[in-house]
Amino acid sequence: KRHEAGKDLTTDIEAAPHGTEVLDRYPQVGILNKKEEGVRPMPKVLSGLLDRFPVLRRHPHPMLVHFPIVFMFSPTLFNLLYLITGVQSFEATAFHCLGGGILFTPLAILTGYFTWWLNYLAKPMRPVTIKIRLSILLMAVSIIAFIWRALNPGVFLSFTGESMLYFLLILSLIPIVTVIGWFGATL
Repeated sequence: KRHEAGKDLTTDIEAAPHGTEVLDRYPQVGILNKKEEGVRPMPKVLSGLLDRFPVLRRHPHPMLVHFPIVFMFSPTLFNLLYLITGVQSFEATAFHCLGGGILFTPLAILTGYFTWWLNYLAKPMRPVTIKIRLSILLMAVSIIAFIWRALNPGVFLSFTGESMLYFLLILSLIPIVTVIGWFGATL
């Protein structure tokens, strides 16, 4: 479907290969009234900050999410490099990246809540609900894996049942982050 009936198509017509004269061939069936936007009461300091820097209305979350994405993907990739090469610094790098992911994930979560509160009036939305639940799971899995590796630095150095379980935890980060990102992209 090319045009959604009953919606404001102003930006669509600007991008169309034709002008508004094409619409003259069709009878006007109604007028689209703009819906009143819900006004979000907020502290004056925050309101002033958003007026001064309007980019903060949309961009803190999209700016920050890249960090936990890359940091949560990296432990799997560096652990795979360790398995392929046997170079222990790859395994250590995987651990450091996991720590970076744990540091940046709460920032992405907080800015996500802020963006949802500000731009969507914190209305229940399926993608947001899924993102919240999976973000909690992501934090839990990553913290468990990090503490496990910190308390047992050799957990992945010798390939045992314990190391397989640890690696499965690390591997699970990729699908969790991917699903969170996919639902974020739908907003």
